[in-house]
Amino acid sequence: MRITITQTEKMEGTIQVPGDKSISHRSIMLGALAQGVTRIEGFLMAEDCLSTVRCFRTLGVPITMEGKSVRVEGRGLYGLQEPEDVLDVGNSGTTIRLMMGILAGQPFTSFLTGDPSIRRRPMGRVAKPLREMGANIVGRQNGNLAPLAVQGGNLKPISYKTPVASAQIKSSILLAGLYAPGWTEVIEPEQSRNHSELMLKAFGAEIETDGPAVRVKGGAQLKGQQVQVPGDISSAAFFMVAGLIVPQGKIVIENVGLNPTRDGILEVLQAMGGKIRLFDTRVVAGELIGNIEIQSSELRGVSIGGAIIPRLIDEIPVLAVAAAFAEGVTEIHDAAELKVKESNRLYAISEGLTRLGAQIEELPDGLRIIGGKPLKGNVCQSYHDHRIAMALAVAGLRAEGETHIEDGEAVNISFPEFTQLISQLQKV
Repeated sequence: MRITITQTEKMEGTIQVPGDKSISHRSIMLGALAQGVTRIEGFLMAEDCLSTVRCFRTLGVPITMEGKSVRVEGRGLYGLQEPEDVLDVGNSGTTIRLMMGILAGQPFTSFLTGDPSIRRRPMGRVAKPLREMGANIVGRQNGNLAPLAVQGGNLKPISYKTPVASAQIKSSILLAGLYAPGWTEVIEPEQSRNHSELMLKAFGAEIETDGPAVRVKGGAQLKGQQVQVPGDISSAAFFMVAGLIVPQGKIVIENVGLNPTRDGILEVLQAMGGKIRLFDTRVVAGELIGNIEIQSSELRGVSIGGAIIPRLIDEIPVLAVAAAFAEGVTEIHDAAELKVKESNRLYAISEGLTRLGAQIEELPDGLRIIGGKPLKGNVCQSYHDHRIAMALAVAGLRAEGETHIEDGEAVNISFPEFTQLISQLQKV
């Protein structure tokens, strides 16, 4: 499917973005491991999260859906069934890495695979600590690439320092820690998003946090919960940037998750001069939620790196788009992790924006963008990556003529309503 975007002068209106992908994944996983029923409202009905649903159904967990509501009949920590088939995670890195932690604690063998993108992504960073805990994990390249076999059971607690700040590594170890006696600890170089810790605590696990260190006590009896999934700030980011760069932009995005481990995009866009206002903020089940108002702004270049990067790692492609329309130079460092996402996102966004006429350079660990160059519509590649497709679509809103993004169906991985909302805001 090709996405076609036409240059526009005005985007105005009030929208809601789909439920948070990270929270949607985790609500299914913890609901499955809990005793009793978990009811989830606002669940993200997109391909990645539906892959998690399919995997747990294959493990014997009854899950029913109606609209954006999901009912999970929990089976407890030891109630999962040995799967009769391979668990296919599709395109979801969150599913495969967090499932590895859960399956490491099970007294049976499981097999995990995914689409070609997943089979290229590194899994050794998760397999290594899980092996230290006692799981047997084998796969291509000594367990670094899927397909993977996980033979679990008889885990022991560890204290593990992660090589990078990664919520997926941390969460996988914490989930495995539920099956190990005593305390399992994860120490990150910088704190990554903390949805797993918040939700584990809400479901009844014993969790201790100390800066970048998190500990979980094994053997908890998790209890089914009511979960309200807020709007995904990573999805909202595309419309935040759209509202800032379009000459007549005024957009309100309602009920967005504003978790402080995820709000780096707000901080950076405001530092660039973006007119962004938060209102009606409140805390729901441990998560900060609020509305975001965005207005057209004259942006300026910034330099970012270090501790803020884990707080906006998924938003860097669309942040590069904002930088292309900002005066001056923007430099992004410490983001080499983007090379091993659904695509090499540093290359993919550089190549796409270059096609549109932007002056952008890929650095070993980031990007350098000289803003203020006029863009012109062209044909761009999504590289089957949802965030690249949507970022280039946002750039197309300010590029002369039409911008075409190939393999645009990738947006269905996280944001099936994306193009519909673009059209809605253009027609107001």
